[in-house]
Amino acid sequence: MKKAIFPGSFDPITLGHYDIICRATELFDEIIVAVGENADKRYMFSVEERKAFITKAFVDHPKVKVVSYQGLTVDFCKSLQIPFILRGLRNPADFEFERAIAHTNRDLAGVETVFLLTAVKTSHISSSIVRDVIRNRGDYTLLVPESVRIENIEKYYIH
Repeated sequence: MKKAIFPGSFDPITLGHYDIICRATELFDEIIVAVGENADKRYMFSVEERKAFITKAFVDHPKVKVVSYQGLTVDFCKSLQIPFILRGLRNPADFEFERAIAHTNRDLAGVETVFLLTAVKTSHISSSIVRDVIRNRGDYTLLVPESVRIENIEKYYIH
């Protein structure tokens, strides 16, 4: 069984992430969406909220599992004996950044990274853009799966 981990903060999941995961289910028997927890980072949404957005988005996709983790992604892969990390690439800057990490992960643990290019229609979307749209009262629903509908959204607005 071929499994891959798709790691990220997913703060929140975007249509770009959603597209990559859906397409990856054609390549792998199981995709584990691994929501990272970094104590040094300030998130808009809690890890529970981020996991719930993703779980709801893939409720009808049995190949997709959602978990959270801390620490190095490569260590998490080793603990689950998963040999592949899945990453999406939006642009050349993403590639340069991800390439260095992929080489390091292979050196540290023999874990291979599989890159998928984002679809043209979602390549401009990032979680940071979505958060900025939310803070400034824009229509974020155009950028995220339907599962990302925020109750009490006013608490995220810039006043």
